[in-house]
Amino acid sequence: MNEYYQKSQNIISSTIVPSTPSHVFNLKINSLKNLCIALLTCYLLTSCNSKTDTSNELNVFRYNEHYNVATLDPAFARNPPIIWPTNQLFNGLVQQDDSLNIVADIAKSWTISEDTKTYTFTLRDDVVFHKHTQFKTKDSTRKVVASDFVYSFDRLKDAQVASPGSWVLNNVKSYSAVNDTTLVINLDKEFPAFIGLLTMRYCSVVPKEIVEFYGTEFRSNPIGTGPFKFKRWEEGVKLVLRKNENYFETDANGTPLPYLEAVAITFLPDKQSEFLQFAQGNLDMLNSLDPSYKDELLTATGELKGKYKNEVKTISGPFLNTEYLGFFLPSNAEEVRSIALRQAVNYGFDRSKMIKYLRNGIGTPANAGFIPTGLPGYGTPGYEYNPAKARELINTYIKESGNPAPSITIGTNSQYLDICEYIQRELGKLGLTITIDVMPPSTLRQLKSTGKLDSFRASWIADYPDAENYLSLYYSKNFTPNGPNYTHFKDALYDRLYEQSFKIADIEKRKVIYQKMDSILISKAPFVTLYYDQVIKFVHKNVTGLTANPQDFLVLKRVKKLTTK
Repeated sequence: MNEYYQKSQNIISSTIVPSTPSHVFNLKINSLKNLCIALLTCYLLTSCNSKTDTSNELNVFRYNEHYNVATLDPAFARNPPIIWPTNQLFNGLVQQDDSLNIVADIAKSWTISEDTKTYTFTLRDDVVFHKHTQFKTKDSTRKVVASDFVYSFDRLKDAQVASPGSWVLNNVKSYSAVNDTTLVINLDKEFPAFIGLLTMRYCSVVPKEIVEFYGTEFRSNPIGTGPFKFKRWEEGVKLVLRKNENYFETDANGTPLPYLEAVAITFLPDKQSEFLQFAQGNLDMLNSLDPSYKDELLTATGELKGKYKNEVKTISGPFLNTEYLGFFLPSNAEEVRSIALRQAVNYGFDRSKMIKYLRNGIGTPANAGFIPTGLPGYGTPGYEYNPAKARELINTYIKESGNPAPSITIGTNSQYLDICEYIQRELGKLGLTITIDVMPPSTLRQLKSTGKLDSFRASWIADYPDAENYLSLYYSKNFTPNGPNYTHFKDALYDRLYEQSFKIADIEKRKVIYQKMDSILISKAPFVTLYYDQVIKFVHKNVTGLTANPQDFLVLKRVKKLTTK
């Protein structure tokens, strides 16, 4: 899973634009185009006036998306631009907390059979859908019942719906509603990580009568159970969500959630303009660290620069995302098929130096295996910077192959060009030529999945919080195009351990197997781990309750905005 963001304007009735801090004028705008976009956005932000938006404009959380939000239907929530708003609109059986624990959502409790194949969920009886006239009731809503999940799962599997999340239920043999508050799910075979799959937005509950009323237009008329309800969407311009007054969750003191009155999402595609809007106070959160402004905002060690410290704070934590270079092992390129050269690349550059100077200290150097920090199984010793060892391996290859000038070509997109150029320089000093082929992200994805690149820059963001999700990339039966094994790595022992892990429910015992699998990968080097990513958000200091979720799921139901007006 990967990719992200999109365009602009304001949201709530008479939104107040704070005065511009003096440090904003120190920001260098690199082009007239960017300046014009920023000025236009300022105009839109100050002039937008809507009679239908919230009256409490100071209690609105505002953020920006760079990429197009194609739908608000959770059955299609395949990337963060869609997951973030649908996370505010919908609920599932279970959810994750910030420590990756599976906790109650609409299901208040559940049991798992001894053979780990049968899951029985007991649902709350006080969850209602957002109001809509199609419910044909006095209060225009109704309670969620177990049969709603049966319908939602049927829809997820429906070939005519063509949900990209249908794979979540591949191992599900059956599911049924015993009564209004009891749902039973039976699996075909053991899969300890299954309950983690149910936290995905794909598994949200949706009401049959509303989906059938709208048909394909449910994408822009979502009705769920979440802390916020749909208000308005001008595609490519703005999206407004309002507080759900009937939401079922409360805080520890019994106060109903959410605290915010509304969520306002704009769609500025230009990251410099987004930064300017954030610095001016027109956005509450900045969720990206773009090279165009990272040195304006952060020091080389990842600290906020002095002029921002009084107004902005950072929220950070581990992000279940491994950034890496992959090698297509059935390649015709002799260099890529050489374990010695793959290991040489792993030894041949300083990951700590790369993080410090190219990412301003954001992220953890990937000196371990493929499993990222934050998941059970992380920590298998990997490759440390050792240029002498790298040079030795390169010379061994030259001697054995008779090729005096080995070369590896890496496919990447422009966003990671600086990292690839750093590796290119460092390995070049040791005698290995690295050629960089820059291409659009869509082309990179296509060529990577079809085995047309000898090596490629990629990332893997966890679909669910279990190391199996990462290790599945190297299981031989998951070869692309039907699976995520982009490298076509194959190892009999690795496959046996992978299959064995499904039969072990105890996470501590499963962790031992995961580490053995990771050690096999490290020794065979089908990849070069670069860094384990980090969630980092920049927010104004009047925002509280926002946390850094390891899967970077934006959760706004506990966010508050303190006002000074």
